[in-house]
This record gives sequence, structure tokens and C-alpha cells, in this order.
Amino acid sequence: MSYTVIIPSRYASTRLPGKPLLDIAGKPMIQRVYEQALKSTASRVIIATDSEAIATVAAGFGAEVCMTSADHPSGTDRIQEVAQRMQLPLSEIVVNVQGDEPLIPPAVIDQVAANLRNHGEAAIATLCEPIDSLEILLDPGVVKVVSNEQGMALYFSRAPIPWPRDEFANGSQTLPNGRCWFRHLGIYAYRVELLNSYVQWPPTDIENMEKLEQLRAMAHGVNIHIAEAVEAVPGGIDTELDLKRVNTLLGGAV
Repeated sequence: MSYTVIIPSRYASTRLPGKPLLDIAGKPMIQRVYEQALKSTASRVIIATDSEAIATVAAGFGAEVCMTSADHPSGTDRIQEVAQRMQLPLSEIVVNVQGDEPLIPPAVIDQVAANLRNHGEAAIATLCEPIDSLEILLDPGVVKVVSNEQGMALYFSRAPIPWPRDEFANGSQTLPNGRCWFRHLGIYAYRVELLNSYVQWPPTDIENMEKLEQLRAMAHGVNIHIAEAVEAVPGGIDTELDLKRVNTLLGGAV
């Protein structure tokens, strides 16, 4: 299947400055992500960055790089600029692979692209995984998603949704039985036509409140297909602890 992967990569990071260039078992993080994306069936993998330092390193390991504006409010805006610069067709499927996920399984990259291609009624596709603990359900740092019977997202939230009214009213401290709770995984497939529309829409109040940019698309009636990931997706790297964890997994220095 023909599709394009774009990896947005910014140098600035509040918690880990220069995060894309941090060493992970002998390679910069952005190279680890790029190499995972190359293992997918994508026809093209592009690193999108506003940093000359990242661009130089990426070119050094043979990646295709597109320099973008430093003023983008989100990765989605950065991806749209790349699609426009590269003159990708409106029907082209583009997968957004986060630049801080060096362990992203290639199978899920292929999965989200295929899901979008197979569901013409959706303009975006993304993935989720079951939530199996009350601690995760209640964590506002974990984005939850609820979908309908047709596999389209109904809502994304940092709140614990759906809310188990009776169990929580009775003081339950455990997750009730049932496969009702799902964690959203931050990988997206879009059609270029949707990206072009998205960047024309101003942020909505609900997007600003939840700090979830996919809610802008939903506010404009866009169908977002959601499915369980075919493989477990290890978390990205946001902290020094995350960096140590991944280095340990890959046999690097901690």
C-alpha cells in the first residue's frame, strides 16, 4: 500500500531540551524513530523539522528532510506544510509518527494507514489500547477515547470516560469489569485534503480546554476511525526516566 510517513521533530522541549538528538543506545532518538518507520511498508518517510541541527543529523543518516516554519502551533500544522511543499496529492494518506517514539512498531504504522484507506467515511484514523487499571483511567495525562459501534470516535478526553456511575458512587477503588475503557495512542493517518482543511479552522474552545487538537476536527464533523493497535505500543520519551527505560531496553548506557 502506498502512503507517506511524516515525522515532525522540534528541537525545543520543556522537559528534555534537544530531545530528538538525545543518544539512545548509540544513535540519536530521531534516527531510531526514522529506522522504525522505514520498516513499515510506507513508500516514503520524511522528517519535518524547524531545526538546522536536526536537519543536519538526519541528512547524515540518509533521511529525507523537509525544513518547516518554526511558528506551527501543532504537529498537524507542520505535517500539512510538508504535504503542501512536497505537492502530495489530495488523496494521499499521510501517517504522523511522533518523533519521540523510538520503539514504535512498524505494524501499527501500516495498520493505521490501512484503516484509513479501508474506511472512506473517515478522514482521520488513529489507534487505542485497553485500559486495565483505575490509576491509568484517572490520570489526566492519559487521553481516553470512546467510539461507536461503527468504529468512529465519539469523544476524546483527559477525563475518565465513560464514567462508571454506580461503582464510583459506591466508593469502588478498582476498575469495574468490562472492556469499556481505552487509551488513545498518538499516531494518526490523514488524507492530505483533510490536512488542508484542518489548518484553515481556528482552534475551538473545547480543544483549548482539553488541549487535544483532534477535537478541532471532530467539532467540524470529521469522522475519526479508531481501532485497537495490533501490537503493544511502548510509551514515548518525555522525561529522563523514559530515556533511561528505553536505553535499558535497547542495551544502551543509562
